[in-house]
Amino acid sequence: MSGNRREWLAGMGALALTSLAPRVRAAAPISGVTRIDPRLDAIIDASAKVEVLADGYRWAEGGVWVSDGNFLLFSDPPSNIVYRWDAKNGAQPFLHPSGAQGPVPTGIREPGANGMRLDRDGHLVVADSGTRAIVRINLKTRERTILVDRFEGKRFNSPNDLVIAADGAIYFTDPPYGLSEADASPLRELDFNGVYRLAPDGRLGLIDGSRFRPNGIALSPDERTLYLALSDPKLPHLMAYTLDANGVPTEARLFHDMQAQADQGLPGLPDGVKTDRHGTVFATGPGGVHICTPDGTLLGIVATGKAIANCCIGENGRSLFLASSDRLCRVRLKRAA
Repeated sequence: MSGNRREWLAGMGALALTSLAPRVRAAAPISGVTRIDPRLDAIIDASAKVEVLADGYRWAEGGVWVSDGNFLLFSDPPSNIVYRWDAKNGAQPFLHPSGAQGPVPTGIREPGANGMRLDRDGHLVVADSGTRAIVRINLKTRERTILVDRFEGKRFNSPNDLVIAADGAIYFTDPPYGLSEADASPLRELDFNGVYRLAPDGRLGLIDGSRFRPNGIALSPDERTLYLALSDPKLPHLMAYTLDANGVPTEARLFHDMQAQADQGLPGLPDGVKTDRHGTVFATGPGGVHICTPDGTLLGIVATGKAIANCCIGENGRSLFLASSDRLCRVRLKRAA
């Protein structure tokens, strides 16, 4: 990488912290919907109930709706399992192992798949913490293909979440959560926690190498904004990167600050983030899923009583699924999201 590129990345705002952020802490709020702005009524009713669909997981994560079959896939990275949920059969193991194949290497804390998306061919693409790679899985044959596992010859830390653009480009994050000793892990080969773009032609570019804990990632409907959640207890922020016509960031700005909820001791940190076709942003963080307008105005928060790692929209856009600590939950939406 050129010196100018490294200087630009450094200028994006390094967060020089060293502690591993806890994921489930503090007192739990009552589950439900908190209405902050009346515009929330167009999306979700303030009286909507949070349903528990399944529980008993070590740490529920991911979440992707598969329209061809009408089922949800969600992950449990510490258990190395991806589960399949549908309205008829409930939750059942679908991929085991979901990540690291064979014996789990010493020093790997989360051997399984984490964030997941579907590509334009209907294949499952996962941020595989255990394999330390971005992996494509054929849902019919279960065949696995490693798309990328190194940057400049060095292995990734533990890819955590991803989003796929219309042209097939994959944006993904690489914090050290999957490593037992995090930044101090002897398995670590990179000295930063990166945000990357894997181009359709296979070229890998580093978007930002200055963030302490880059985590959830999503695109706006017009693909001109890239959202990045920072799981940082000192700076619990959701960032927004402006993308040019080539999908490359030109600037970064603070999109939503979750410090007020963190100061209340509410459970969770900025983690997963999704958008709908209207540009509404659903970002997990202290207290639950923060629902924001495209300009960053907070409309309301959906709480489960526990930290929510990730969320996704399914069932023809009428349901918001919540991967929340040891359980899978759902809240109904008023409009097709």
